[in-house]
Amino acid sequence: MERPLRLAIAGLGTVGTGVIKMIQNNGALIEARTGRKVTISAVSARSRDKDRGVNLAKYAWEDDPVALAKREDVDVFVELMGGSDGPAKAATEAAIAAGKDVVTANKALLALHGQELAEAAEDKNLVLRFEAAVAGGIPIIKSLTEGLAGNQITRVMGVMNGTCNYILTRMENAGLTYEEAFAEADGLGYLEADPQLDVGGIDAGHKLALLSSIAFGTKVDFDGMRLEGIGAVTIEDIKRAADLGFKIKLLGVARMTGRGLEQRMSPCLVPASSPLGQLEGGTNMVVVEGDHVGQIVLRGAGAGEGPTASAVLSDICDIARGIRVATFGQPAKTLKAAPPASAASAACYYIRMTLTDKPGALAKIATVLGDNGISIDRMRQYDHPDEAAPVLIVTHKAAQPALQEALAALPQTGVLMSPPVALRIEDV
Repeated sequence: MERPLRLAIAGLGTVGTGVIKMIQNNGALIEARTGRKVTISAVSARSRDKDRGVNLAKYAWEDDPVALAKREDVDVFVELMGGSDGPAKAATEAAIAAGKDVVTANKALLALHGQELAEAAEDKNLVLRFEAAVAGGIPIIKSLTEGLAGNQITRVMGVMNGTCNYILTRMENAGLTYEEAFAEADGLGYLEADPQLDVGGIDAGHKLALLSSIAFGTKVDFDGMRLEGIGAVTIEDIKRAADLGFKIKLLGVARMTGRGLEQRMSPCLVPASSPLGQLEGGTNMVVVEGDHVGQIVLRGAGAGEGPTASAVLSDICDIARGIRVATFGQPAKTLKAAPPASAASAACYYIRMTLTDKPGALAKIATVLGDNGISIDRMRQYDHPDEAAPVLIVTHKAAQPALQEALAALPQTGVLMSPPVALRIEDV
């Protein structure tokens, strides 16, 4: 009988304890499905005495995660500490140097150092797996590397930060301001220690960079991504978008174009009737389009103990079964560096502005847009009790550079009472 697959788990937060619970509770099921018993040899965390609600008595303890990674009674190093550098990077490098397979949930580590870590692992015929790093319990990594391996991927997009989706959903459903919804999410413990990782789009951008690499056979390029968070979205934008039949989502989109690799994470309008438009609360959704499969939609919990631990176990189970897949779906040394697209592809845009209520104001706005090659699809002016006239414009498809030039020129008309707000309308 094959000996057990022995794990070392570094990091005993929500996900780490969730993995231990799954192995303790579902050990027989895992063995039946993989044909191999999975055991835990040792663990590591910052505090040894903390009550985590799980029995750790039968596991060896290491204060140093690097020492944990080097233990001889370990086959797979499970890195759940987080952080792009520091102990997580040092321990992962040590595990690979010591001949251990690695499973991680650390999107920041891979978004910044994935190429070098993948090459190091593959040079030693080891696997580096990260299903839990993107979209929690949604099996998107496995879908791209295995289920869709025969397809030319044309576009990947999705809502990949549950906290942002929660905030935007609460703004819409409860009529809260951004500041009120942010405070509510913070009170519920949804925000990272550095909230900008969530609301600034950084966390979701890390995830999209990893998906782009797999989808398009390119080196991970987080620095080439255009990032814009949700901090500028107001309750007024939420309401006005709804009037036009749209919802606002922090949407990640990646596609390969003739101009280079387009990667962007930004607030976008999507049709309210679309799967993305109907996504509520902290749920994640990833949409993949392939040349033969068409469009597929994966929806599920993007975070939390159970879903994320489940994704970690899926990688562990693959290793127990003897499944060995290249980190990014093909050998890391064959991945190509793709130049970032100079600008996003053409799209329709939602433009909100407040004008002085006087004759000729709208004509001046239309002239600036027209001079920059932007045509108006529809326009709406709302009732107003004072001299501030709220106006919404939806454009026909326009090039991003042309839009930026128009937005820069609009204040020169002298009819704006505040800076215009422009949001992309994504074709989904």
